[in-house]
Amino acid sequence: MEGGGGEAGGGGLLQQILSLRLVPRVGNGTTYSSPLSTFPEMWYGVFLWALVSSLSFHVPAALLALFTLRRHKYGRFMSVSLLLMGIVGPITAGILTSAAIAGVYRAAGKKMIPFEALILGVGQTFCVVVVSFLRILATL
Repeated sequence: MEGGGGEAGGGGLLQQILSLRLVPRVGNGTTYSSPLSTFPEMWYGVFLWALVSSLSFHVPAALLALFTLRRHKYGRFMSVSLLLMGIVGPITAGILTSAAIAGVYRAAGKKMIPFEALILGVGQTFCVVVVSFLRILATL
């Protein structure tokens, strides 16, 4: 019973993402669903993909840190900070950058296809990961 509840929760999130038509689908001769035309649709599409992709990087890193540092006196709390960075970062900076991207599209009068929202959201996470690994901020 408990295993089914976990699948329903995961399936619920997947169904919510798919119901927003942010994932391109092939059907009836079309390669993508209807474009995102309003500011909230574009903003939410880019933000949602940035959040999901950030969590897909940070949750495994937090689990790895928890596993390897579980016996360390203070090191085990690094996993909590990694998980918080994966959530707080997209919520604060991701909201602003997604709004800026959606604002540029709206001001240009351009519609965003769902695949563009995916690329722009994952691109935000990719930029954060690259800056983190290159340690550019530590040189300033």
